[in-house]
Amino acid sequence: MTGLIPIFKRELRAYFRSPVAYVVIAMFLLITGYFYYNNLALFSIISMQAIQNPSLAQELNFTEMVLNSVFRNMGVIFLFLAPLLTMRLFSEEKRTGTIELLLTWPVKDLGVALGKFGAALGLVVVMLALTGTYPALMSGLGQVELGAIFSGYLGIFLMSASLIALGMWFSSLTENQIIAGTLTLVISLLLWVIGWAGTFIKHDLMRAVISEIAIAGHLDNFAKGVIDTRDVIYYLSFTAFFIFLTLRSLESRLRRV
Repeated sequence: MTGLIPIFKRELRAYFRSPVAYVVIAMFLLITGYFYYNNLALFSIISMQAIQNPSLAQELNFTEMVLNSVFRNMGVIFLFLAPLLTMRLFSEEKRTGTIELLLTWPVKDLGVALGKFGAALGLVVVMLALTGTYPALMSGLGQVELGAIFSGYLGIFLMSASLIALGMWFSSLTENQIIAGTLTLVISLLLWVIGWAGTFIKHDLMRAVISEIAIAGHLDNFAKGVIDTRDVIYYLSFTAFFIFLTLRSLESRLRRV
């Protein structure tokens, strides 16, 4: 994978040399912080009520009610942030004409794709790492289930990788960043809400297929603290498939150069 590391460093520098990284990180922390505060405030109110009702106290789960709910909200947030992270990956190269120069360098297409993919995913890792203060604060307030927290972060990471791969493919198809970002957002939202249609379908096979396609359903298990190999395989297959499509797009572009 010749060229992966140079491309990765180049793209990561590009994020932080522009306002993109700082705006996306600030938006992510602001919104997740808001949800975290609201969940924590709600848990505090219920905890006060549980003092007078011991049976209610037995049902309280600090990790599930506060942080696991935040993980689900993070999934929704990344639906909107992924297009911002990916829409320029190849579209900007096409618009400025540097894509031809990039593809004629002694750099393999796979290195280019994975370098750009890794840079966007690296920014996601930075954002997730900054939210590590949430479980750290929670550890001082109550019992924290480390396994559930790890599962939640793993699910968000895998889902983000899938959305980034999807967005990178759309970015490789057009030189217009707005079109690439819009397509990524629309398809991501469709994959998120398609699972809701399953409740109205009576055909068992069709309902099962839609359930497997829906990206939200696979995240729910991680948010609950359950690591199911089927969910891991789904996200990894989704990511690999759209990286493959990106490579085919780059190869077709190279043949026209």
